[in-house]
Formats: sequence, structure tokens, C-alpha cells
Amino acid sequence: MSTDKQLVIDGRNVTKVFKDFWGRAKVTAVKGVDIAVPEGAVFGLLGPNGAGKSTLMKMILGHLYPTGGSLTVLGQSPRDVEGKRRLGYVPEREFFYKNLTATETLGLFGQILDLPTPEIRRRTEQLLEMVGLQHARSRLVGEFSHGMGRRLGLAQALLNDPDLLILDEPTAGLDPVGCYEVKQLIRTLGRRGKTVLMSSHLLADVEDVCGVIMVMYGGQVQQVGPVRELLARKDEVLIRAPAVDPETIEKAKTLLAGKGGTAEVDVTYPTRSLEDYFLEIVRTADEKHVETAGARVGTGVAEYLQTGAEDAKLLEQLTRTSGPEPSVTAEAAESEPAEDIGQLDALTGVESGEEPGEKAAPEPGDGVDTDYLSQLTRGGK
Repeated sequence: MSTDKQLVIDGRNVTKVFKDFWGRAKVTAVKGVDIAVPEGAVFGLLGPNGAGKSTLMKMILGHLYPTGGSLTVLGQSPRDVEGKRRLGYVPEREFFYKNLTATETLGLFGQILDLPTPEIRRRTEQLLEMVGLQHARSRLVGEFSHGMGRRLGLAQALLNDPDLLILDEPTAGLDPVGCYEVKQLIRTLGRRGKTVLMSSHLLADVEDVCGVIMVMYGGQVQQVGPVRELLARKDEVLIRAPAVDPETIEKAKTLLAGKGGTAEVDVTYPTRSLEDYFLEIVRTADEKHVETAGARVGTGVAEYLQTGAEDAKLLEQLTRTSGPEPSVTAEAAESEPAEDIGQLDALTGVESGEEPGEKAAPEPGDGVDTDYLSQLTRGGK
């Protein structure tokens, strides 16, 4: 897939083989995948369970190392710590400290990102309103429902106004209002030139927001291209017209049947989607200030995510890099110091040679070195 834009994600012949204790190949999760995501694209990653989507995304995040091929993200190695400052990630399952409030949670991640305190407060306020949690800002995260936790996870991923946003099942567990708001956010980010990589089993959501999709099966790419081109049915034509009398409709059907060489011309009346109908009911109830302990309708996309107008020093701080690094290769992965890999695996809850997702992420206080985590995310400061 060629493009004149700079590639935010550039993978060539990416392969990942999981091995057993003796170093023998056990599962080939990703087989020779080429992926090219240009700047400003909203890219959908599709496939059934076990197709290799999560493994590919974890390699893009730097959580796993490719067995073969090369992969760069934002022009650098996926393992580059400074490059991660320009990246936001919403995992399929979010894990937060349950004894912190929503405000404290975002404040903690803002400090990890080295954001100035006034900026943390400003963004926290805007993000909680955007995801409909402003009324729950002082509630403990441990009291949140699954859907409210998903909303908070999205807010956390947007704290640094990322250039690349990676979403793994972003609407899973969300109510229709939350799904609609997430899709509106993705559209807004796309218009701003941000790049979004989205994986979801909810195909209607992918169709609504993604410009390009890639379908995987058996660890390989089966199809890739613009959504409209892949879904177009060129053997039929859809005609929309204002309401007319039945006699005119019959004349049109007769004419079209004659031109098409068939008598099967279907005439139906358009309906609005169930999503639109549901949202109208919820908005009406929200405008009447109906009390609810759950998530409310969001106030729209946060201002700083729409404008991108940031303090010059802050922008420089968030985007500073140490220069491009070489692509990840099989040789580089094999030469990674065992101690560093072991420490990273401990943080991600993965045993050596084991695919993430098979083991629950560690709960706060389960022995994870939080000081090391802070150093890792701050580039070793």
C-alpha cells in the first residue's frame, strides 16, 4: 500500500514465533505481515480470535519483539522510550489503582508523563467532562463499572495529546452513548491529522470511522485497502429520491427493470438508525437533568484535543527524541539483554516466551517496582 505521507507505522515481513521451554517453535502467531499506516490515517485491524491482531499490536507497542522482519513506529524502534511520549494506548482490559479517585488517577499518569501541574489539572477537567465522568471525579476507581473504567482508560490515553493512538476494542463494554462519543473523538482526531490504529470485533464501529482496514486470519494479511472500495457492490445501484406518488414509483420500477434486464427492482423507505434513536432518548433525559449514578452524556471532545494549541515549551518537552533508531530485527531481538527483557516482562505480566493476555496483569502492590516504571516512562531520569 503506497502513500506519499510519512509512515507512522512501517512493518515489513513482520513475524512472531512463540517458543517452548526448549526453544522449539510452538506457535507462529504472525507470519510475514506487511503493515503501512500513513500519518493522519484511521486504520482498522480486523480478524477473528487468534488471528494475530493482539500480537501485532503488542509488537507495535514494544511489549513483544519480532522474531523476524523489521518494524518502526513514528520513525523509531517500538522500544524507544522517548517515542512512547507521542503514543497513547487503550488496552482491551484496563488496570488502575482501585484506591485512587478518577482525578488522582489522571494526575498520577500526568506526573509520569512529566506534564506541568497546571496542565494536568486543565486536561483532567476537560477529559473527565469529555468522557462523562465529571460527576464521578471523586469516586474511587474500584467502585466504577466496567464501562466507566473504559471511559477513564480512554481519558488516560489522551493525556499527552498523542500523535499515534492505539485502541484495542475501544467500545467493548460501553453503552451506545459511550460508543457514539468514542467514534466522534476518533473522527475529530483524524481531522486534526492524528493517526489512529483501532482493533475491534464490532465491525459497524470500524466501518463508521476507519478509512482503511486490514483483515488478518491465521497470522497473515488476507485483505487490505480503503473501506469504501472493499465494501462497494458495483453490480447494484442505490437511488435516493424525495417522496413521490405510487404511480411515479411504478413507472420508475418499470423503466429500471427494462434497462437492467430484470423485474427485481426493490423500493423501500429509509429509516434512521437505532443508534440515533437511542441517543435522542438519552439526550432528552440528560437535558431534563434526570439523576443517574452512572456515566452521563459527554460534553464533546476536549478543547485541547480539538485545537492542538499548546505551549511551545510543553510541546517540545512531549516530542523530544534522541534521533531515529534502527528497525527492530530478529538479530536485535535475540541480542536484547536477558535482564532487561525479564524486567520488562515483569512489568507487563508476561513470562518469557509467553504471549501477553494469557496471564492477568499485576494488581498494584503485587511486587511491581513502581520507581523503575517511572524511570522507564521518563527515559531513565
